[in-house]
Amino acid sequence: MPVDERPVGVFDSGLGGLTAVRELRRLLPGEEIVYFGDTGRVPYGSRSPETIVKYARQDVAFLREFDLKAIVIACGTVSTTALEVLAEENSLPVLGVVAPAARAAARRTRSGRIGLIGTQASIRSGAYERYIRQERPDAQVFAQACPLFVPLVENGRTRPGDVVIETVAAEYLAPLRDSRVDTLVLGCTHYPLLEAVIRSIMGPQVDLISAGAEGARAVAELLRARDALAPRQSRGGCRYFVSDQVQDFSRLASLFLGWDVTGEVGQVDIDRY
Repeated sequence: MPVDERPVGVFDSGLGGLTAVRELRRLLPGEEIVYFGDTGRVPYGSRSPETIVKYARQDVAFLREFDLKAIVIACGTVSTTALEVLAEENSLPVLGVVAPAARAAARRTRSGRIGLIGTQASIRSGAYERYIRQERPDAQVFAQACPLFVPLVENGRTRPGDVVIETVAAEYLAPLRDSRVDTLVLGCTHYPLLEAVIRSIMGPQVDLISAGAEGARAVAELLRARDALAPRQSRGGCRYFVSDQVQDFSRLASLFLGWDVTGEVGQVDIDRY
């Protein structure tokens, strides 16, 4: 059987994309992953489409310095705004998290009433709704931008009992709860860290769909279909790079990944790309 030992590149506006890395490591433990988090320019969700495309091109240009077999846009904002551009400009597969998450929601909803939370740019793009309706034309999508979620998560404000995140989340989610959605798309890869807070507000009957996890599953399927998996005996691993200071990375990354991050973290001057 053919094998491909080259790494998979993953990038995000900050550390949220590590939720996709966590699922990739679970599904494909033998794969080598190179992760870049643009922590110096997070969040992307309030930027113009032109700026998002510019930043995404620079992120990809850095990752292309490694001999990759695929790139994962582990960022809902970039997936909704720049995926088509990046896919056209690069010869290797470039996958986003939006289409897999939208399709999962369309398949799993019972009532057809689907909630969607994301950054301002993701909600503005309408991309999730388009993919959902391709799969289920009769679906009703109730969308809510949550601009404060990413900076709060990047600062570690994620736990139940934290009055700041609970207050913000209650305000954002009240319209969706009142709309009686039975499925909620966490349309930004930062949001799974808020799952306990979100679940306490929405209730246990609402099915939460993680964009990062669904995107990781799509990548695993693609690599299997292309016979591009690493050898079975490979141990795999992760290399991490950020565009801002590295001091806090290990502590915050451990929150996203669920395991202790060891080894060096590289700092990248992303403006060079």
